[in-house]
Amino acid sequence: MKNLKVIAFTHKHVELKDLGNLVICNEELESRLIHLKHSFDIPEIFYIGTCNRVEFVFYGPHELTPGFIKDFMHSLNFCVPAERLECFLGQVTTYEGLDALNHLFRMSCSLESLVVGEKEILAQVRKAYERCRKSGFTGDFLRLMMERLVKTAKEVYTHTRISRNPVSVVSLAYRKLREIKLHENPRILIIGAGETNQNIAKYLLKHKFSNFVVFNRTLENARALGAELNAQTYPLSELGNYNGGFDILITCTGAPEAIIDQDTYQSLLNGETDKKVIVDLAVPNDIHPIILENYPVHYIEVGGLQAIASKNLQERYDELVHAEQIIADNIRDFLPALKQRRVELAMRQVPEKVKEIRALALNEVFANEIGTLDANSREVLEKVIDYMEKKYIKVPMVMAKDILVKTNHTDLN
Repeated sequence: MKNLKVIAFTHKHVELKDLGNLVICNEELESRLIHLKHSFDIPEIFYIGTCNRVEFVFYGPHELTPGFIKDFMHSLNFCVPAERLECFLGQVTTYEGLDALNHLFRMSCSLESLVVGEKEILAQVRKAYERCRKSGFTGDFLRLMMERLVKTAKEVYTHTRISRNPVSVVSLAYRKLREIKLHENPRILIIGAGETNQNIAKYLLKHKFSNFVVFNRTLENARALGAELNAQTYPLSELGNYNGGFDILITCTGAPEAIIDQDTYQSLLNGETDKKVIVDLAVPNDIHPIILENYPVHYIEVGGLQAIASKNLQERYDELVHAEQIIADNIRDFLPALKQRRVELAMRQVPEKVKEIRALALNEVFANEIGTLDANSREVLEKVIDYMEKKYIKVPMVMAKDILVKTNHTDLN
């Protein structure tokens, strides 16, 4: 087990904006990993690259010394200045043996994610492994490890509440929105084209909403979001002149004060009097409080959502103990299984060796004696030898497995 190694750069020690410098694109991944394997004689390796982490997982006898890690990273030929790469080397985290196994299990169960409980990481790890497996970079050890890793993660997500309740404001806003009885294909007015509104728009688009209008201070950004939504787009300065009406108003700008006052809201209503839905995700709020006093609205605002998100996140952290126990149980069960597989590989040649000994005995060592036997005696001898051959193949394999499975896991190399 001590040959399992991980070289990791994660959100815990590296700025997210900097991690992108270490991401290897799909087109270059195969050539770079081939170079790594040949340069350092690494038997098995795979690479994980997400927006929150870049990790190299491999199996080999190498010592993760500062010199080895430096040579390892330099051999990947990242397009960053030498001094910047040196900075990254000061932010690396390494794991070996059981620590590496525990880290990989925790990571895949999202216990080490930027947001604990986000299940996307398991799919990302599986995809990363599968890509490297198909390219021939992995072998028997990493295959067994991945099988146990996936089993462990599924148990954590199934038997704990670590991912049950959403903790992002956007997902909570969408859930609240869906709880309201809406018109069929409602008219959705989106004010602001930043990341928050981009994310909630993706939820809406995914669930077949299609009637959008986008306003933004910078028209170019409005058009970029509008292209994804097939929406009309306008500069924010035209908001007071819009007369298309709306059923849902979603707003999130960086304005220092409310941008929708009573006059603007009255204009946007365009004479309609039914109850509207407002999703205000801005800090501070984009909607002036007087609108909530004077008009019938379903109001979803960021403050309340953040309180729910914080509560849900705390509940997820409360589940860590349960999740960690599931991981510990699976690691404990994995070690004997790994030993058994090692025995199977080591004993793979036993049947052929026994057959060779049999052939030598019958055809050379005892050939003259056997030649003097009558047909009936030869038949009995063949039956005896067949029986003994099967036993001599089976018995040592069973005994070896039993002996190794009972040894302490610290004896593993």
